[in-house]
Amino acid sequence: MYQINLNKPCTVYFMGIGGISMSGFAQLFHENGFTVKGSDSQESKITQHLASLGIHIIYGQNAENITDDIDFIVYTAAIHPDNPEFAAAVKKNIPMMERAAMVGQVMKNYKNAIGIAGTHGKTTVTSMLSHIFLTAGKDPTISVGGILDAIKGNIRIGRSDNFITEACEYTNSFLKFFPTAEIILNIDADHLDFFKDIDDIRHSFQEYAKLLPADGVLVINSEIPAVKEITDCFQGRTITFGLNESAEYSAADISYDDNGCGTFELLHNGTKTGETIQLNVIGVHNIYNALSAIALSLHYGIPMEQIKQGLAAFSGTERRFERKGSFHGVTVVDDYAHHPTEIAATLQAAQKYPHKQLWCVFQPHTYSRTRALLKEFAETLSHAEHIILTDIYAARETDPGDISSRTLQEEIQKLGKDALYFSSFEETEKYLLENCTDGDLLITMGAGNVVNIGENLLKK
Repeated sequence: MYQINLNKPCTVYFMGIGGISMSGFAQLFHENGFTVKGSDSQESKITQHLASLGIHIIYGQNAENITDDIDFIVYTAAIHPDNPEFAAAVKKNIPMMERAAMVGQVMKNYKNAIGIAGTHGKTTVTSMLSHIFLTAGKDPTISVGGILDAIKGNIRIGRSDNFITEACEYTNSFLKFFPTAEIILNIDADHLDFFKDIDDIRHSFQEYAKLLPADGVLVINSEIPAVKEITDCFQGRTITFGLNESAEYSAADISYDDNGCGTFELLHNGTKTGETIQLNVIGVHNIYNALSAIALSLHYGIPMEQIKQGLAAFSGTERRFERKGSFHGVTVVDDYAHHPTEIAATLQAAQKYPHKQLWCVFQPHTYSRTRALLKEFAETLSHAEHIILTDIYAARETDPGDISSRTLQEEIQKLGKDALYFSSFEETEKYLLENCTDGDLLITMGAGNVVNIGENLLKK
């Protein structure tokens, strides 16, 4: 495996440089003095920004793009061996690595390499931790899977030994990482187009825990079933968080303000610390998220006052219960939730948000996930007062022909709950304009392009 040394700049080529993660790391290498080039299928705001920094962007992926001056190549999972650039690089024997392996190599350049993992909440906790480290003057390098206002994007290049990144389990990507500290937020059945079952997923997280060095630290949710199967994989420092009595860090006297944002008293080993934590994000799931960030921050010696300031300054990331605006007195919120556990957390949080009636427009994400978790989706969605379904967002998959949003609609109806399905966004928007009333709350929900519905309504 090619070894990346950020102190020895060379020439790197990114295949698929316009992706949200790839573009961030292209910028990181550029700011560390590397000569960065890359290709993508089409021009975008991201590629335009990279070009404005002096990064050479090529549109179209052709063999002649791969020149002899390139020292190593990074490619996305969407690039296959039959890609002309990939084939040319193999022919020239240029070192190549997939994106996750590149992130792992970058992590090896930092003394404190923090990987935030879990089926849900990675972006939020990465953002919370980033706010805390920034408030504390830790000057971290940050890679986050969403747009974070505090860093005006998804990447921040710091000049310290601190690196903070999301660690995704899909295709076992995080097993290519080299973390010195880990947070494991939760472990649920997801990505069943790759994993065989929940046991297969749990095994992946066990392998992730094994990556930690002996002097590393593991921060983990004590409410994960059979959590010792995970913690026993690592013999170093383990810190637990949760709302049960066994957690090292927990919360008491939880309350919510008029906007649903939580406040709680911090407990350490069941004893009140005298610290009151006030959040600027809603829902009980964000109390769990905050506890994990607090636990790791305290491990690094960050003063409690700076931790509280950092958390109070965090008001969320793009597409995580993001208030988009209002039309005709109807509040529009957008949320990335695309798994039953995430939907349940979002709808529970919405109940604490001021509203008359709750409307949920849900766009299922991938056929495989919809099929595997059909009953769970139906049950969680049934807690909304009004449910509207759009077509499944295929993402990386092709339509198998045996699962659709109508299937989910029928499953919801079996529970005695009404659900509507519209085949187009235009029909959905027309219905909402005619039926939502002043004081209602509308949530567009899913990992696809369902956000467009709310944004279109705000223009009317």
